[in-house]
Amino acid sequence: MIHSRVHVSDLREHVGSTVTICGWVNTLRLQRKMQFVLVRDHTGTVQVTHTRDDGPLEAQLEALTPESAIRITGRVVDAAQVKLGGLEIVPEAVEVLNLAATPLPIDEHTGLEQRMDWRFLDVRRRPAAQLMFAVQTTLEQGMREYAYARGATEMHTPKLMGTASESGAEVFELGYFGRSAYLAQSPQFFKQMAIAAGIDKVFEIGPVFRAEPSFTSRHATEFTGVDVELAWIDGVEDVMAFEEQMLAHAIAKVAGAHGEAIAEHFGVEVTVPTTPFPRVTMAETHEILREGGWDPAGIKEDLDPEGERSISAHIKETTGHEFVFITHYPVGIRPFYHMRPADDASVTLSFDLLWKGLEVTTGAQREHRYDVLLKQAAEKGMSPEPMQDYLNAFRHGCPPHGGLGMGLGRVLMVMLGLDSIREATFLFRGPNRLTP
Repeated sequence: MIHSRVHVSDLREHVGSTVTICGWVNTLRLQRKMQFVLVRDHTGTVQVTHTRDDGPLEAQLEALTPESAIRITGRVVDAAQVKLGGLEIVPEAVEVLNLAATPLPIDEHTGLEQRMDWRFLDVRRRPAAQLMFAVQTTLEQGMREYAYARGATEMHTPKLMGTASESGAEVFELGYFGRSAYLAQSPQFFKQMAIAAGIDKVFEIGPVFRAEPSFTSRHATEFTGVDVELAWIDGVEDVMAFEEQMLAHAIAKVAGAHGEAIAEHFGVEVTVPTTPFPRVTMAETHEILREGGWDPAGIKEDLDPEGERSISAHIKETTGHEFVFITHYPVGIRPFYHMRPADDASVTLSFDLLWKGLEVTTGAQREHRYDVLLKQAAEKGMSPEPMQDYLNAFRHGCPPHGGLGMGLGRVLMVMLGLDSIREATFLFRGPNRLTP
């Protein structure tokens, strides 16, 4: 008789009856009189207990290897002495669906790089890794919910471009029917075209490619970006307000669904932020940091990672907040399409969002006036020809707009206290990693 599969977490409801479970062999304890097999599925682990009797079951259990995929049918029995849920399964039938080769290529002492080589095993064997993906799903769901509730339209923009986008330096070039194409380093230009197309609020979660030879714990050559663009804004403040409320909503959703599990597996508490987040201009940031001895030579325009950590620590100390918007970045370190305020041409109406010292977002009000865009591009030494398709979007009635790009992996990294973005990605891509 075939029994429909029961998840390990639901076995308590089936005490006294015969059920089928499917999962992986977690541990084998083969003793003189008894055989114990711990079987794990994605919901938990259960002990299967068999008294040796020289029968076919004994031989089947004896031949199992760790991580083999099996299906076991048996009776669920109350067993107060068993640590795992106070129950066990007495097997009646064992089916090996895929016998795992031995020895396994990784164990609990294996370093990160080798774990990445065997990522499917790494994720399967560590409940914390599985939890990470559940958290990612809930986080994205929360962001989408917020965006949908504000009337945003979800777009899917192309990742292949005919010209190198913003800077040209950090794009991957690939062959395209006898000519060159480039992987998009941001959906920026396409989002703005969607705004010009009359779509009021634009939202996208998709892959982003950066050809940076960076070997840090927070860089990847392919990552998932959360991108938003909003039309008819009054100013960059509207964009920051949208982001802080979207994040607060999504983080609250994660805390509700996974807060306890995150505390157990990652040892961190998910704190739902209050809004509004603190806002500090780049000029103020420089003042605060230089008082603390940062950049004594006074030559840095941008914040380095140390500067980001220091200003975040300062804000946490003075306001209790984990998030801070750094605003009004100098023109020299922002792209040509960032709008500049009428009263100060040296800065841009832009921001970065830092969470616990890590930059997780860049955003800005965009320049929507065609003549100003041409002038700002020329100032940056850019030729309008390759960008003509982009520039055309501003020639026939484009509304004021602004938006943001957020790195999903970085948000997860900070939220779960992970050491590296490699852990916040299923299959990481970096300068030295294109496999598996």
